[in-house]
Amino acid sequence: MNIRGKLIIIGGAVDKGSFTETDLDKNAVKNLNFFEAGILKRIIDESKHKEESRIEIITTASKIPREIGPEYVKALNYLGAKNVDVLHIEKREQAMDPEVLERLKTADVVMFTGGDQLRLTSILGGTPFHDIILDKYKKEDFIYAGTSAGAAAASNNMIYQGSSSEALLKGEVKITSGLGLIDGVIIDTHFVQRGRIGRLFQTVVGNPKVLGIGLGEDTGLLITNNQMEAIGSGLVILVDGREIKDTNLTQIELGQPISINHLVTHVMSKFDTFNLDTFKMHIQSSQYV
Repeated sequence: MNIRGKLIIIGGAVDKGSFTETDLDKNAVKNLNFFEAGILKRIIDESKHKEESRIEIITTASKIPREIGPEYVKALNYLGAKNVDVLHIEKREQAMDPEVLERLKTADVVMFTGGDQLRLTSILGGTPFHDIILDKYKKEDFIYAGTSAGAAAASNNMIYQGSSSEALLKGEVKITSGLGLIDGVIIDTHFVQRGRIGRLFQTVVGNPKVLGIGLGEDTGLLITNNQMEAIGSGLVILVDGREIKDTNLTQIELGQPISINHLVTHVMSKFDTFNLDTFKMHIQSSQYV
């Protein structure tokens, strides 16, 4: 199916976790230097009406939405966006409100903030709000953008919990259903800084058809149909399990270490691309060109 919309997923930047928000309420404005000008400007540039696009900030994942929302508005206004507002949806009933749904229908971009992705999916999942987002993404020149929790929740399946230090112990990584904008991938955020590669390894070895995507901070992917482009200043790690030769996954008890033989990884940086149909990566500044 040809998807008309675009997906922009961002790894986040501050120590607020993709399922916890420690210290976010302290110096919230300072912590929001993850409004990286490069990525936010790219969102505006990719949108249907550029600076005139209607952008709605969705703060559902955050525990302090009233502080976070206005900071996004300020950041986007600073970059030239003229039509930005905040939709505070904190209960499922609000995701069924006719006024809220009308605002969503007129939006060109929705920007999901960080926080707790399980909060995001449990409040929005299966509501008319969720249905409209999926429909607009499939049929319109529309952008779903999400940072941290907003990125992790974009795929069909999402990681919602799992210790970085014990991620390669069987059963330590918890997975549930996401918002379902993209299939065949699973996304983790704050990836490089928090050493979360083990979380993706365990996820991929359990179903090698799924491509693991690890987003570093101040880093994202622009996904248009099946083409992914790295944006921002950091690294995107891809974990491809299709060529796994062996594992002990089904032979060990819960809590025991997992072995994996021949797991393929790719590292992307700004302007590199990866095709989800062919699984081929193109390095923009290759030393061999």
